[in-house]
Amino acid sequence: MKTSNKILLGALMSAFAGIASANGGTLVYCSEGSPAGFDSAQYTAGTDFDASANNVMNPLVQFPRGGTKAEPALAERFDVSDDGLTYTFHLRKGVKWHTTSYFKPTREFNADDVIFTFDRLGNKENAFNKAYPVEFPYFSDMGLDKNIKSVEKVDDYTVKITLNTTDASFTQTLAMPIGSIYSKEYADKLLADGKAELINQQPVGTGPFIFQRYQKDASIRYKANKDYWDKNDMPLVDNLVFAITKDGSVRYQKVKAGECNIMSFPLPADIEKMKKDDSINVLSNPGFNVGFIYYNTEKEPFKNPDVRVALDYAMNKDAIIEAVYGGQGQRAPNPVPPTQWSFNEKIKAREHNIEKAKELLAKAGYPNGFETTLWTLPVQRPYNPNGRLMGELVQADWAKVGVKVNLMTYEWGEYLKRAKSGEHDTVMVGWTGDNGDPDNWLGNLFGCGAVGGSNYSRFCYEPFQKLITEARQLSDVAERTKLYEQAQEIFYEQTPGSPIGTSIVNVPTTKNVKGFKISPFGAFQFTGVSVK
Repeated sequence: MKTSNKILLGALMSAFAGIASANGGTLVYCSEGSPAGFDSAQYTAGTDFDASANNVMNPLVQFPRGGTKAEPALAERFDVSDDGLTYTFHLRKGVKWHTTSYFKPTREFNADDVIFTFDRLGNKENAFNKAYPVEFPYFSDMGLDKNIKSVEKVDDYTVKITLNTTDASFTQTLAMPIGSIYSKEYADKLLADGKAELINQQPVGTGPFIFQRYQKDASIRYKANKDYWDKNDMPLVDNLVFAITKDGSVRYQKVKAGECNIMSFPLPADIEKMKKDDSINVLSNPGFNVGFIYYNTEKEPFKNPDVRVALDYAMNKDAIIEAVYGGQGQRAPNPVPPTQWSFNEKIKAREHNIEKAKELLAKAGYPNGFETTLWTLPVQRPYNPNGRLMGELVQADWAKVGVKVNLMTYEWGEYLKRAKSGEHDTVMVGWTGDNGDPDNWLGNLFGCGAVGGSNYSRFCYEPFQKLITEARQLSDVAERTKLYEQAQEIFYEQTPGSPIGTSIVNVPTTKNVKGFKISPFGAFQFTGVSVK
C-alpha cells in the first residue's frame, strides 16, 4: 500500500471511530480487500460476497448466522415432489426492496423477481445478459446451469423449480450467495436507462443493510434496513462501514485503537498477543477451509500426473505450516477439510521426499527440472494467511529438484479473473466451504463443469467425475460418503492440486461488540451485532 493511501485510510478510520464513539450506532469492520464488484452472481470470492450477497441480499433459503442447515428466507416454506425433482417455493409476503438514492421500488418482492434471477443466471438470451454480458461461474460450477430444467411462476407468491436429475444438496446450494434474489423492477430500470452495468456498482436487495457508497481500497458504507423482514435477526446498528485495510498488522492496530470493531484474518503471529490484550476479544472456530497450490493440467509439464506428484513430494509442508500458519493451522491431506463429512481419514499427506520427487521428474522426462511461474495470493484469506511467504518457501523447495520458480501476482479481482481463464502455470488459491456438502469441494473445485470457474487446475478426469456425479444424485449419506472417499483416493493419485493447510478461524473484536458469530462458511454477517 502506498504511503498516501495509508494516510487517507488512517484519516477515514479515525473519522469512522469518532462516529462510532459519538453515537454508538456505527459498526466498523476492517475488511481485507476491495470487492471486485457488487453483483455477487458473477463472483466466487468471500470478499465479494461479504460486500453484497451476505449483507445486502437474501436467497430463497439461507443459513442462519453460525449455522449450516438451510432454513426459510424469502421463501417461507417449500415442498419437494416424491421423485425429488420438483421444488415448490411458497414466497414470503410483505418483503420490501431497498429504497436508495438511485432506485425507488413501486412494489414488494414477488415471484417475478425469482423468475428474473434464475433466467438471468441460466439463459444467455436474457435481455439483461445481452446488455451486460458476464459469466456466472459459481452457477455453472455447481452444475445448476445443466440441472435446472425450468423455473415457473405458479402465482405471484409461488414458484416451481424442476430439476433434470435429483440433487441431494440442492436446497443447501440455493442458500449460498449464488442464490441471492435480484429485483426485476430495478433490472428493468437499468435496462431502460441503458445502464445495465450499474447492477455491479449499485446493488439493490431485500437484506438487512442498504448500500450507500463505495470508495475503492478505502471504504464501503451501508445503513440499516429498518424495514427488514426478519424481525428475529435485525440489524442492531444504524450504520455499517467496511474499512478496507489490506495489511493484517494495520487491521490489528486499528482494532487495538478501537478504530475498527471487528477485523478479518489476523496474522497468526499476532493471535497470542491479541488474546492477552484486555481491549480485544478473539473468537475462534475450527477452520472449514483448505489452501491449495493448483497445477494447470491443460499445460505442459503439468498434464503429467508424475510431475504434479513430484512437486507435491518436493514441498516441505511441515515447514510451510509452521512458518505461514504459525500455531493456527494443520497440514491438509485431502481436498476437503477434516470437519467435512466424508473426509477420507485413511489418506495421509505425502512426506517431504526430495529423492522421490527427482525420481518422478526424471520418469516424466524432466531430469534437470524446468522453469515455471507460481502466482502468489495478493490478499490474506482464511485458508492462507501469507501467500507471499508461502510462495517463497515453495520456490526454495522446488529449486532443490531443479524447478526454477518465478513468483508473480495481480490485484485480487484480476488475479481470480485471469486464473479462471487458465493463464497461470501454478496458482495459489483455496476454499472455504459454502454449503456443508462434499460436492461444494470435489465437484465445485475439481469437476469438469467447473473448468473456467473455481476449478483452477482445469482438471477433468472421467473416473473422478463419474464418482462425484453419482454421489450428487443419491440421498443416502452413507452411500454418498463411500463415493466421495473413493473420489479423494483418485484425487490423491492424480494430484491436480496440492492441498497445503487448513487454518483455525480467528475473528478479533473490540470488547464492546456483542452478538457476532463466526460463520462456518467464512461469511462476515452483521445482523444481531451491537456496539455497546
